[in-house]
Amino acid sequence: MSRRVLVLLMSAAAWLNSGCASLRFMHSQTQLPEACLATCTRLNLAPTKFILAVNISAQRVSLFEKNKFVINYHCSTSRFGSGQIEGSNRTPLGLHCIAEKIGGAATAGTVFKSRQIVGHTSQPEFADAKITTRILWLEGLEPGYNQGANVDSHARYIYIHGTGDQETIGSPASHGCIHLADADLVPLFDLLPSGTLVWISEK
Repeated sequence: MSRRVLVLLMSAAAWLNSGCASLRFMHSQTQLPEACLATCTRLNLAPTKFILAVNISAQRVSLFEKNKFVINYHCSTSRFGSGQIEGSNRTPLGLHCIAEKIGGAATAGTVFKSRQIVGHTSQPEFADAKITTRILWLEGLEPGYNQGANVDSHARYIYIHGTGDQETIGSPASHGCIHLADADLVPLFDLLPSGTLVWISEK
């Protein structure tokens, strides 16, 4: 076999492998993770009509309706990685639900501190505010893992929320919460009822 033919064959194989990897990635983003459903079964919880699946490695949030894929959103999780422990500033893993919805009547860019409105990102002093627009406050559903003691996601104030720095969305940048762009967060907030399940995983 000539060197030229060998190089062409190797290039074709690399291209095929790359294509397969891309297809596997796309498939993983459009299928509700089996681990999510298995955890629901283990906890004797019925899947909710809508489920959000947060993929930390991909920095994506996938919306599912009746277990069928609807849409992907870019997100930003913790710049410190994943983890459950209080004070770690890491994004917790596992099964959660939306415990509380805050800010439904606020305009995009509204700034919150301790879940109270304190300003707007149009004001210079709030231009890079950390918590803006809407808050979906999460509650862990797995006792000893993300619920209770020093691993309690709700007590850690883990939210899905907006941020004054929209440019960071798509890369890890938060202190444990999950950031979404205002254009995605507002309609999602309106769509999802309290109690909606949220699955957070590395992949």
